[in-house]
Amino acid sequence: MNTNAAPSSVHNLHREDGSIAYTSDGDGPLVVCVPGMGDLRSSYRYLAPALRTAGFRVVVTDLRGHGDSDTTFGSYGDEATSGDIAALIEHLGGPAIIVGNSMAAGSAVLVAAERPELVAGLVLVGPFVRDPETNPFTRLLTRVLMAPQWAAASWAAYLPKLYAGAKPDDFDAYKSSVVKAMRATGHAKAFSLTTRTSHRAAEEALPRVHASTLVVMGELDPDFPDAPGEARWIAEQLHGDVCLVPDAAHYPHSQRPDIVSPVIVAFAKSVFARA
Repeated sequence: MNTNAAPSSVHNLHREDGSIAYTSDGDGPLVVCVPGMGDLRSSYRYLAPALRTAGFRVVVTDLRGHGDSDTTFGSYGDEATSGDIAALIEHLGGPAIIVGNSMAAGSAVLVAAERPELVAGLVLVGPFVRDPETNPFTRLLTRVLMAPQWAAASWAAYLPKLYAGAKPDDFDAYKSSVVKAMRATGHAKAFSLTTRTSHRAAEEALPRVHASTLVVMGELDPDFPDAPGEARWIAEQLHGDVCLVPDAAHYPHSQRPDIVSPVIVAFAKSVFARA
């Protein structure tokens, strides 16, 4: 798999308060990949080529205030991102399979509940679709550490924990690119605001989702007290399937692409074959 291909042209989806950056490559049924907060669209540097080779049009976005997207937005988080995803699929012509990592999984759930005609299927990777149980002290500490003036340093310190287990060969370079992007003007503030999102709307939307769903969870994901249990609970709510990934944490799609990419490709093929 060649992840060193020439970079794709960056396009912009114009929204009310700014623009969302995305790339589009390949031909065929549409798959839209959305990274989690603090991450970049290059998080999908292993999965996207596999999907393109399998015959899909692969669109990969940056979140609001991340990567090449604008930092001029007045709102961030699950619901704002769900609006961006829906607008992008409408712009490109759907329906699409949405691959959402972390926070973006909650946004994908909201799109599937509110705009089902746009969604052929969901792939939820390391998904937050409900608020974790935390005590007031932990919430306050997180708010302090993720304040704009500390955000880049705090994220750089925490990121290796989110990659517990196997790490991509290019992890050090990738981590540097993530931290560098966060230090660009306005990005730390946007990231800080994004960390304050609530996943309550996504949890409330779960009963209204009827799209085919695949839940992908790293067995070592530190964001969940019981990552396999959380994956099974989400799959039960959505009548979906689970792929538990050994030796991987919050980013199994880049930590263990040898396992994850074939599973997602097979799921995407089955979804569009049924459609």
